[in-house]
Amino acid sequence: MQKLAIQGGKPCRDTDANPWPKWPVWGKEEEQALIEVLNSGVWSYNGPKEIEFNKLFAEFTGTKYAICTVNGTITMQLALEALGIGVGDEVIVPGLTWQATAATVIDVNATPILVDILEDTWCIDPTAIEKAITPNTKAIIPVHLYGAFADMDAIMEIAKKHNLFVIEDCAHKHGGEWKGMKAGSIGNVGSFSYQLSKHLTAGEGGSMTTNDADLAEKLDALRNVGRRPEGDSLIGADKGIGDYGDDGNFIQSGNYRITEFQAAILIEGLKRLPQQNATRDKNGAYLNEILKEIPGVTPLKRDDRETKKAYFNFAFRYDKSEFKELPIDKFRAALEAELGIVVDACYEPLNNCDLYVPHTKPSRHKLNESYWNSIDPSRFSLPVCERIFKEESVCLHHKILMGSQEDMDLIATAIRKIFNQAEELMA
Repeated sequence: MQKLAIQGGKPCRDTDANPWPKWPVWGKEEEQALIEVLNSGVWSYNGPKEIEFNKLFAEFTGTKYAICTVNGTITMQLALEALGIGVGDEVIVPGLTWQATAATVIDVNATPILVDILEDTWCIDPTAIEKAITPNTKAIIPVHLYGAFADMDAIMEIAKKHNLFVIEDCAHKHGGEWKGMKAGSIGNVGSFSYQLSKHLTAGEGGSMTTNDADLAEKLDALRNVGRRPEGDSLIGADKGIGDYGDDGNFIQSGNYRITEFQAAILIEGLKRLPQQNATRDKNGAYLNEILKEIPGVTPLKRDDRETKKAYFNFAFRYDKSEFKELPIDKFRAALEAELGIVVDACYEPLNNCDLYVPHTKPSRHKLNESYWNSIDPSRFSLPVCERIFKEESVCLHHKILMGSQEDMDLIATAIRKIFNQAEELMA
């Protein structure tokens, strides 16, 4: 039996001779588009590239309006502001997500209510949402996490029953579909990120999507220093918003605009995205099937209602009892050594997360003692989040899914190699 790479043996993949697919992906198209923007002298502020991308992304997501912003954190903050959410309001968010999902709620002086997740998808638990609703609840932020889709049927039913807004956090789900509806088109607002690791990227950036014209006007103004939409700056999938009369400011805000350089890159990336998603979906489905054959490895559930997959990372659950009680940190380290790629845990649960620490900013967030206590993350119990993070989560960058079927076989081979030698690793 071949020795494990972490113990000095030969790895399953020599990444010098056989590197993983690169990320991000770019070509002559991006180079030409960037030079075009450079030579135009129009580098920002409702330029032709931004307007074009907004139109294309609205069409792609099946929404009437798409509005670019500086990043996928501001998208959620502006969505909350546009929906009128603030002091005294509560917003329900999953306990397992990037810290910005909850931090933006605090940034509008509302209270994030952290609830637990479903163990088979790592997405927000609809039953936990129901239990967390109070008279102060105003919105739900479901997060489509890693390769899974939040149960939007149950969430929208709850929202309708209790008259709540829904902001979809789609930072991991560009192009995913639920019963034929694209992520970002189901709730009141969709929030997208174009940060470097995302599967549509311009380094940074974000988009907000909606089908509500009045909401779109507010979102556009909030990202543009409070100005009303100008000319064709706010364009839906088929037409502009229309004439609003007074061209003056109508809402207090700041500058959250992207540049034409980012929009140019996004236009070209969007052309590649459907094929990239299809490749990742095909490889992800195949990898899930072969991993099911290995004891102690459980792929995330793919709901039958998810009609089109969009993987951010490839994630699965690990059961150490099938690996001779090998701790998950040792499993991840061994897999990383075999594959030559970073193998991570999932996000830290927000009730004990190094990056979600609102009490470090009393000058901003200590509105009063009651509010200060309400935003203490440690007050929430998230047993499923904590178990997944500490004991079960294994995450690999989505670029692995852009390889070949042989690459997927190799990942399974590496896991089997660790399974067969887990006892030696324990020793």
